[in-house]
Amino acid sequence: MALPFAFQERLQQMEETRNQRLTLLQAEKDVQNRKSSILSSKISNIRSMEQRCLLLEQMNAASKHKILAYKSEIESYEARYSTAAHQFRVLKSELNELEELEKEKERFYEVKNSEMKEFREKVDKCLSENRLLVAEMKRNIDELKSSLEEFQTNNGGLDNFEIVAVEARKTELLLVKQNLDRSLASNYQLRSQLQKQLYNSLISLERRK
Repeated sequence: MALPFAFQERLQQMEETRNQRLTLLQAEKDVQNRKSSILSSKISNIRSMEQRCLLLEQMNAASKHKILAYKSEIESYEARYSTAAHQFRVLKSELNELEELEKEKERFYEVKNSEMKEFREKVDKCLSENRLLVAEMKRNIDELKSSLEEFQTNNGGLDNFEIVAVEARKTELLLVKQNLDRSLASNYQLRSQLQKQLYNSLISLERRK
């Protein structure tokens, strides 16, 4: 009877030991499963982080590409602005030159108009004086003719003294006429010179534009 009891006790101990081991194995298995689950979760998190990092790198690369594109566009705008600013300065300088030329031309016109006005006044005065001289010459000639006719009618002729007086008067009138012709020619020549000078000055101003 002792053997069966001991054997049964032994079997019971072995069963308990087996159950303990099974419990330990199950516990260890559960621990391993939890570790595996945690590891899988961490691996999944790592992969997710890797995906996010890859996405961020792609976004960063795209941002860098956009930044380079914007930088190139900004440089292009700056170059165009610089060119436009240079053209503006050139045009402004040309405009200032044109304004100065216009002012100079206006001053020139004023001076030439004043000169032409003065010249016209001189010409008008000279023409008026010449008309008076011509009228006086006509009167003198008429008087001379009248005197000659009167002498011829009354005396039938002229003596030497009267002839000399008439010739002297005639010579005097011829000298007056010559002086008048020279004065008119000088005035016309002066007028032609002033007109030519005005024309050349206008041509010079047009070429300077």
